[in-house]
Amino acid sequence: MGRNRESKSAEITEIQARLKDSQLAVLINYQGLTVAEITNLRSRLRPLGGTCKIGKNTLVRRAVDGDQKWQSLTELLKGSNALLLVNEDIGGVIKAYKSFQKESKKTELVGGVLEGRVLTPAQVEAIGDLPSKEQLIAQIAGGINALATKLAFSIKEVPASLARGIKAHAEKE
Repeated sequence: MGRNRESKSAEITEIQARLKDSQLAVLINYQGLTVAEITNLRSRLRPLGGTCKIGKNTLVRRAVDGDQKWQSLTELLKGSNALLLVNEDIGGVIKAYKSFQKESKKTELVGGVLEGRVLTPAQVEAIGDLPSKEQLIAQIAGGINALATKLAFSIKEVPASLARGIKAHAEKE
């Protein structure tokens, strides 16, 4: 089935809408993936706030044309690309993609764009290696709790030391 101008225009509009809501766009070379494997990847990304969009490079170029935040995406558009668009959990989506890549061994990370800056595949993977938001919150809460516990013990120790000193002095006499 051939594409007409209206369907191409609708796809450009869809790509623009998805990019507007995204924090990060990652390009992968999906050549060799079956429909079932792409569906598997999409199902892994969806719960984490990510989507996988396959579109022609020409349509993606037109969608990002004039948008300062995503304009640099055109540098990466070569070959058979799929866009991984991340709305929420950036690290989680990248980790989900990396686990998919380990299993399928068919995709290749091309690069990404974050806040208008082009990221190399190594930089995208480094973002994926960062702890998740929940882990960071747990670390901060643990640090605050440890500090409060030490402070409580220190405050309690002053009167206890004073009492031991008075007791020792009383026993001495």
